Amino acid sequence: MDGNGRWAQQQGKLRTFGHKAGVDAVRASVRYARKKGIKALTLFAFSSENWKRPKEEVKILMQLFNLVLSSEVKKLNRNNIRLKVIGDLSAFDQKLVDKIRKAEALTENNTALTLNVAANYGGRWDIVNAAQKIADDVKQGLIKPEEITESSFNNYTCMSDLPTLDLMIRTGGDHRVSNFLLWQCAYAEFYFCETLWPDFDEQKFDDAILDFCHRQRRFGQTGEQVGPVKQGQV
Repeated sequence: MDGNGRWAQQQGKLRTFGHKAGVDAVRASVRYARKKGIKALTLFAFSSENWKRPKEEVKILMQLFNLVLSSEVKKLNRNNIRLKVIGDLSAFDQKLVDKIRKAEALTENNTALTLNVAANYGGRWDIVNAAQKIADDVKQGLIKPEEITESSFNNYTCMSDLPTLDLMIRTGGDHRVSNFLLWQCAYAEFYFCETLWPDFDEQKFDDAILDFCHRQRRFGQTGEQVGPVKQGQV
């Protein structure tokens, strides 16, 4: 969800104003995903590298995260949406962690949509964290090194209980994944757009899905093996 700060600066306002405006785009994307029957939506809210930003901006982001948790969780629950926060939560204030766990517990049985919020998350961290867990299980004799496969490795990652990632969208004009879902994006389709995140509304999301629906996903096979693209299927 890139471009909040630039969006605010273009309007002559503080970068933090853009983060607050970005919350409306989050609501729109969640609403769209719920309406379209998408089963999992992951939003990159705060990367492990974002701690390098100005302290005041980080402080505002943490306050905003707290505020959104307080104001939105009941709405998510009413709409049968499960909330899951992925990332290294050890760096957060304990009160915030407790609030996250409470929100996850409230929504854990919801089935319409899983909303992952990546907070203090990095794709490399996810892979290293999984490797550490596997090493610990090997040490305890719970798994043998030769039993480690792509499938078993995946079981140790943050999103092991979710469907395979199909589409990764980046707003804001940059053409890179910036350490997001590195393990999961191996066969995902990428969609980069110039739109700054606060302007990414349901129509922009629909444009991304339509573009995705026109792509032929071969997974190592030939185009002839896969056959023609079936328009309109997600």
